[in-house]
Amino acid sequence: MGFFERLKLRCIWSWAGVRDTWVSERSFRQWVWANMVSGGLALWLVEGAELALILVLGVLVLAAELMNTAIERTVDLVSLEKSELARLAKDASSGGVAVTAGAVGVAWVVALAGLISG
Repeated sequence: MGFFERLKLRCIWSWAGVRDTWVSERSFRQWVWANMVSGGLALWLVEGAELALILVLGVLVLAAELMNTAIERTVDLVSLEKSELARLAKDASSGGVAVTAGAVGVAWVVALAGLISG
């Protein structure tokens, strides 16, 4: 199989993962909508590096949520029984989403501080 055929298949599988997560995960849909609002406001209010940072960090929140979903599904595949290790894994992956979202918040604080002072 050639490079372009493999690339095509990777794109198909990746977008299938995004689509399946959109359909099955409410939190992913909420982050998409939050990013649309954040991105729209950023396009209206800020420019340059701050705009790029807010937009890119928003996309990273979505990537973190996709990975969180993958970890949660994998843990559930292994066992649906209550387990402290399973809880820790799921909480850590959720924490990764929260930390990434916090980075967006920091970028907004910096951007808004620049607008106010400037």
